[in-house]
Amino acid sequence: MNYPMLKPQTTPYHHPQTLIPQIKHCKTIQQLKQLHAIFIKTNQTHDPTVSTELLKLSSTSAFRDPIYALSLFDQMPQPNVFAWNTVIRAFSDSSNADKALLLFCRMLFDGFVEPNSFTFPSVLKACSVVDGLKEGKQIHCLVVKFGFVDDEFIISNLIRMYVMCGSIENASVLFHRNVDFVSSRNGVIVRDKRRQEGNVVLCNVMIDGYVRNGKLDVARGMFDKMHQRSVVSWNSMISGYAQNGFFMEAIDLFRRMMEMGDVSLNRVTLVSVLPAISRLGALELGKWVHLYAERNGIQIDEVLGSALVDMYAKCGSIEKAVQVFERLPQTNYIAWNAVIGGLAMHGKAKEVLDCFSRMERSGVSPSDVTYIAILSACSHAGLVEKGRSFFKDMVNRVGLEPRIEHYGCMVDLLGRAGYLEEAEELIMNMPIRSDDVIWKALLGACKMHKNVEIGRRAAEVLMKLAPHDSGAYVALSNLYAASGNWDGVAKVRLMMKEMDIRKDPGCSWIEIDGVIHEFLVEDDSHPRAKEINSMLKEISNKLSLVGHMPNTTQVLVKMDQKHKESLLHYHSEKIAVAFGLISTSPKTTLQIVKNLRICDDCHSSMKLISKFYERRIVIRDRKRFHHFENGSCSCMDYW
Repeated sequence: MNYPMLKPQTTPYHHPQTLIPQIKHCKTIQQLKQLHAIFIKTNQTHDPTVSTELLKLSSTSAFRDPIYALSLFDQMPQPNVFAWNTVIRAFSDSSNADKALLLFCRMLFDGFVEPNSFTFPSVLKACSVVDGLKEGKQIHCLVVKFGFVDDEFIISNLIRMYVMCGSIENASVLFHRNVDFVSSRNGVIVRDKRRQEGNVVLCNVMIDGYVRNGKLDVARGMFDKMHQRSVVSWNSMISGYAQNGFFMEAIDLFRRMMEMGDVSLNRVTLVSVLPAISRLGALELGKWVHLYAERNGIQIDEVLGSALVDMYAKCGSIEKAVQVFERLPQTNYIAWNAVIGGLAMHGKAKEVLDCFSRMERSGVSPSDVTYIAILSACSHAGLVEKGRSFFKDMVNRVGLEPRIEHYGCMVDLLGRAGYLEEAEELIMNMPIRSDDVIWKALLGACKMHKNVEIGRRAAEVLMKLAPHDSGAYVALSNLYAASGNWDGVAKVRLMMKEMDIRKDPGCSWIEIDGVIHEFLVEDDSHPRAKEINSMLKEISNKLSLVGHMPNTTQVLVKMDQKHKESLLHYHSEKIAVAFGLISTSPKTTLQIVKNLRICDDCHSSMKLISKFYERRIVIRDRKRFHHFENGSCSCMDYW
């Protein structure tokens, strides 16, 4: 790349004051080096003003270069504390944070200057980056030695260092020594405004620490005690809930934040709550978030845009997801992965392959996540040869090392298509250690194709890898039940009872008028339970009239046929659909999210229900989306 050359004023002697303004206007490190060369040529590098400006720009500008900054620093005859702080900060913000600690040691050993209040925050940040708890404790001692124990900014950085290094106990002790709470009947208040603001910062650091350590209850307790909260306080709790699987709690807190209105939602708030909205399929709330961003001038960049694309796709509106993606001003690999992954979830294999071609033509290199989505799309569409080709292409042309997820996709691809022996052989010959997920994929395929022998072997491995995970036992029971082996079912159920292993209950969510309703299997706790049961009976009668025979092979208990059919009648997605039918106007699309894979009986029932009631029913199960309309499903019964 050619960089424009600087043209300093042509005079016999360039006084530093004539060139320093040009230093401040440098746009690249190359331009800065050109000016540096002029200073060397005219023997002016000894001027402290010149050397300081060069050091500052090479350390803190957008084009900063810490290595070059260090070379400038080393040429200074006796750097002052500002110079030391500048170069230490440059490295603490870089990928070579350990060099910031080495420079700090050199500063102490040289003994010409002492660290000040601006030195320690950068050094502590470096400790956090390199996970240097031992070094952090030593620096804590120096903070005390140099008399900065009352500096709120240093204390907050000390607490953050302990949090980031995993020492939540030390962080907690330091926090309680420095926070200044005064109890009152209305909550918690503090003595003065400045101290109050400092306490908010400290509380935010601790909340983040508790969240990082999985102590969400403790974090929420501290959050609730705060008399004053910043947007950071809210964002930390919302993202903490979402990242740890507490999706309803994340959304409830987000709603509370909106209702209280004491702080404004920002870009981080929206990015934090969107994964929870995605997981629960709360499309209306997701639309509100999108509209809020547009109306409040929050830029929809690659990060927020990718989160919106992911939300729309996972909430069933793949058309809107593609529309948001197409409107992004810039797209990186994260945005491409979001739209390709969304299309794959909806079974749109052709669109996935077209989008992948566009991605490569645009110059964006695919990541390993991209190939997971592509292989998943091939799996759900039965494109075995294309899947094999993409897997080889990923390794041989792109040079990506396959992860366990890629092998899992290949096992799923081969297993669904009936290549069970090849799938098992792939697992046995993988260069990396197999996990429970990959064996579950094989076991699920064995159930689909009723291959008891390979299924039994897969289940035995699974029970060793994850002895208390119900998945292997349930899948093996399903396999035995489908083949009529009730003795085998009884043995597996006895093992589960002896080990106190319980099957995860089926759970479905449906959003009606912005409110998320949750239903478990055989759930009668809803306020409209009587109306729901009446609708379920109506649905059952209509299914019977057209000759629908319930697929009772899904019931793992040996009981009479009528009782088995009754159990199928109250699966959670059927209850959610019944509630949707009585709660919405005709022709309204029903969108449901389910935590488990949809069973054969519910799948065949949903096709008929969509025809009887002239409804489009969209169900997202653990694996993919099913779009039921006019008696058929988008998966073409290949799932």
